[in-house]
Amino acid sequence: MYHSLMVIAQSSSVAFLIRPDGRVAYDLAGSGPLVVLVPGMGELRSSYRFVAPALRAAGYRVACTDLRGHGDSDATFASYGDTDTASDITALIETLGAPAIIAGNSMAAGSAVLVAAQRPELVLGLVLVGPYVRDARTSSIKRLMFRVAMARPWIAVSWKALMPRLYAGRQPEDFDDYRHQVIASLHQAGRAKAFSLTTRTSHAAAEASLPNVSKSTLVIMGEQDPDFSDPKGEAAWIAATLHGEAVMISGAGHYPQSQQPEVTTSALIAFANRVTAHA
Repeated sequence: MYHSLMVIAQSSSVAFLIRPDGRVAYDLAGSGPLVVLVPGMGELRSSYRFVAPALRAAGYRVACTDLRGHGDSDATFASYGDTDTASDITALIETLGAPAIIAGNSMAAGSAVLVAAQRPELVLGLVLVGPYVRDARTSSIKRLMFRVAMARPWIAVSWKALMPRLYAGRQPEDFDDYRHQVIASLHQAGRAKAFSLTTRTSHAAAEASLPNVSKSTLVIMGEQDPDFSDPKGEAAWIAATLHGEAVMISGAGHYPQSQQPEVTTSALIAFANRVTAHA
């Protein structure tokens, strides 16, 4: 078992990984090889609400985690972003005592890449969903506009307006309820500031780490992902760079795990079965 000095405190179905500046929330259920599911910024761990039960039924032990300052995690951290999330994923895998398949959505895909590059013994494989593993090639004006929109005073209003666009294609049937939960979470003390700081992360460290990743990789990208000018091209580039495979999901934007969960889960389970069989 991997040694860790981290402590877990549990409250009902939510567990907490104690980190130097606060707690990272997660839930854990199932038995079998470990899969760690990490949402993108602005999302909750329930982003995987359709995927996690299917993985457990397929014979996997599944941990779903909130990001720092999101959901049930604390908003007391001094820093947020790719490298911080990578350190939390590393600590969680060490604490759970088994190498894992890491599925990271959006920003968390870059964090998963960092873990695989820095601590390969903890990783069985990578599933990168709507992945940011390099900084977007956008104009300085667009970057400034995004920074302003994601400023603390109005970030909840901005994110509520932006979410339907990010869910281009088929929205989950419970989208309105889920969006309400996300925005309600942002109104909790410290959450708006934490999310605003998270949006300022850079993916440069993840891009620099790509040559050091040797683990099997599956890239899952929504065909209508609005965060990329050419979703198919981005998915193909990442898959080629990591010697992996890419699956394009029809009718999905940035969150295929909840927009098209059956297709996404089928691809994820097939990949997990191959990886764990070889392991």
